Amino acid sequence: MADIKDPENTILIELKGGTVTVELLPDIAPKHVERMKELAREGAYDNVAFHRVIDGFMAQTGDVANGNMEKDFNIRMAGTGGSDKPDLPAEFSGIPHDRGTIGAARSQNPDSANSQFFINFADNHFLNRQYTVYGRVTSGMEHVDEILRGEPPMDPDWMVSVKVASDA
Repeated sequence: MADIKDPENTILIELKGGTVTVELLPDIAPKHVERMKELAREGAYDNVAFHRVIDGFMAQTGDVANGNMEKDFNIRMAGTGGSDKPDLPAEFSGIPHDRGTIGAARSQNPDSANSQFFINFADNHFLNRQYTVYGRVTSGMEHVDEILRGEPPMDPDWMVSVKVASDA
């Protein structure tokens, strides 16, 4: 935990391979950061599948309505839902979608992000200023690289637990 500068704005994602530490960017995307912390504190992200994982691109997760592996899980529904909270307005910035950054997943509507997010496997600069960046992996990216690929994966990996570091 030595690399954690701001525990209140750090997320710990436990994967089967180990812990992924994510530094959140509240100065860049305050509403998205607040939503992620709120859902983490409710336990909403625990046991949620990575439902869309594209090699060389990104791993998407965070469908708290349809992606929980312990609650009537159906891989065909995973990725179609969000949370019971209102959608978020876009918070686009000049922060590039580099390897390890966290981006808000959304529909065609820029103001439709809710609970789903993706972790970039590579520098995906074609997404810049079109999807909100609100965090970056500071350690554990090797565990992200091990997530099973597929759209959807046949036997998906999932987030065992997601916590705000100050609560851990």
